[in-house]
Amino acid sequence: MSIRERMSGNEAIATAMRQINPDVFAMFPITPSTEIPQYFAQYVADGKVDTEFVCVESEHSSLSTCLGAEAAGARAITATSSAGLSYMNEVLYVAASLRLPVVLAVACRALTGPININHDYSDSMAERDSGFIQIYGENNQEVYDNYLMAHRIAEHKDVRLPLMICEDGFITSHAIENIELEEDDKVKAFVGEYHPENYLLKKENPLAVGPYGVTSYYMEARVAQAQAMKNAKKVILEVAEDFKNTFGRSYGFFEEYRMEDAELAMVIMGSSAGTAKTCVDAMRAEGKKVGLIKVRVFRPFPGPEIAKALAGCKAVAVMDKSEGFSACGGPLFAEVSGACINLDNRPKMIDIVFGLGGRDFTVESARSVYDRLETIAQTGDVGEVYTHMGQRE
Repeated sequence: MSIRERMSGNEAIATAMRQINPDVFAMFPITPSTEIPQYFAQYVADGKVDTEFVCVESEHSSLSTCLGAEAAGARAITATSSAGLSYMNEVLYVAASLRLPVVLAVACRALTGPININHDYSDSMAERDSGFIQIYGENNQEVYDNYLMAHRIAEHKDVRLPLMICEDGFITSHAIENIELEEDDKVKAFVGEYHPENYLLKKENPLAVGPYGVTSYYMEARVAQAQAMKNAKKVILEVAEDFKNTFGRSYGFFEEYRMEDAELAMVIMGSSAGTAKTCVDAMRAEGKKVGLIKVRVFRPFPGPEIAKALAGCKAVAVMDKSEGFSACGGPLFAEVSGACINLDNRPKMIDIVFGLGGRDFTVESARSVYDRLETIAQTGDVGEVYTHMGQRE
């Protein structure tokens, strides 16, 4: 039976970690994810877990420690944000290439510069090609639930890839919301124990981890890694189905909100989707055929599925909460527009970069996006495809 509680996203993640009781937690603090290891350190002190809690000298070291633990056959976790994630950059690619299923909690925060500690997705989007699976949550409940599913996805024999559970820095990481927690024994039964097939301490099958990838083998390793990311799509849905049957809450690659007959749609991620949903409800009450798609799984990107969901729309706005500096749009727009390229009837599509460094996104902001889409649908004139919203002129 679910337990009703009130807690922040950071505490929800730490609670999920406690319930799973990993073998190793390597930590180095950085705002706004610092509370996660802080809570977990208390669990260690209180004897609620028997995790090896390792305090290291940097984020690079924390993920490196996790790699050593995973290579030895242990279940390892850590958490970070912003510049900390960037400092891990080299090791992120190593983790994915070595097929070590570390689970990394990321409280997403703007990257310097100028220095800023508030929310956007510039940190996680900068690592979108690292080989990590990336799953995003709209609210504290989703963040908790996503974490409960993370290890089963990452450790699956057909996947074996590291995974990021992403929450919105301060917005969900620190805000306290009502949440349903699951009982410890049921979580342990759902997640299960980690039984890697091969690892350094398995004396029956000695192996090397991290060999030099000579030309004759490097590409084959990369293709195998790419196939594992494709395999992750099936596994994500299988685990979500089991989660629904076990705990009653349903998840997919993305959420379609009032998209059944939508002509104008917004594609958005994270907590901003909650604001946009309020706008959608108000405009639906006015007779406007508007809807939204909230992306939950960004890696692997569910391109065909999103294209199918948008196929009936006349105009679509992709909302990027990070700046890609490509001069033609942000990273989410690149994925969504690319996914729709072969649709027979493609919707008109624009990209709007918003919310950088914690800039507000309001119901009125969302309405202005739908108003613009309505004009595009009526006139057929897209205008400037790539724009910013919310900045002072």
